Amino acid sequence: MSRTYLITGAASGIGKATATSLKGQGHTVIGADLKNADIIADLATPDGRVHLVQQANELSGGRLDAVIAGAGIAGFDPRAVSVNYFGAVATLQGLRPLLAAGTDPRAVVIASVAAVHPHDTAIADAALAGDEEAALATARAAVDRGEGYAIYGSTKAAIARWVRRTAVTADWAGTGITLNAIAPGTVVTPMTEPMLASPDVRKILDATVPMPLHGNAQPAQIAPLLTWLTSPENELVTGQVVFIDGGADAVLRGDGMW
Repeated sequence: MSRTYLITGAASGIGKATATSLKGQGHTVIGADLKNADIIADLATPDGRVHLVQQANELSGGRLDAVIAGAGIAGFDPRAVSVNYFGAVATLQGLRPLLAAGTDPRAVVIASVAAVHPHDTAIADAALAGDEEAALATARAAVDRGEGYAIYGSTKAAIARWVRRTAVTADWAGTGITLNAIAPGTVVTPMTEPMLASPDVRKILDATVPMPLHGNAQPAQIAPLLTWLTSPENELVTGQVVFIDGGADAVLRGDGMW
């Protein structure tokens, strides 16, 4: 049966690969991104987030079966706080009523294995408190003291924690909507290609995200997991951070979590 999806970050990388796969299966996909998408919206801004929800309502006819919040940025950029956390939360919260009107509603956000890296807890805590101004200020302070590298992982840790907190609430599990996160390792996308092109940076990436199974991933290798998590077949998986990282998490944390 054909389903209606909304995917943010749909113009490139994992979002594009997933949209292409879903369309090939006969599903309807509404893509959102900064360009080359059905909805042009900057999720770093409050206005962009409102625009996304308004356009999604119009283009979907008021109902969605699945949402994949895939928009994100990397690097030592404080804007990652606004996109990776606040933009993702606004997407999922803003579109939840459309999911509630859908059939077998499902939602997934793209986190990262970086969520389990050491990170700046002040950034994550401010984000989870809903204080975007404080989270941005804390991220700028991290850059000023030479620790901008912690911003990305902090945003992904925060969104993973938000999923765990939110998925089991009355608004989500209580209305039959599954909510999960996936945690990829290094994926070769337009966002990561400039970093991977530098031998020195690639060496650091390979050390911090060791992927013994097949090495760095391609976006098309991530799409099937997103497709299953947002399908009617996923009846019980919710509130989970599903690692799809070639073994990186197992290398980094071993069996200590058990």
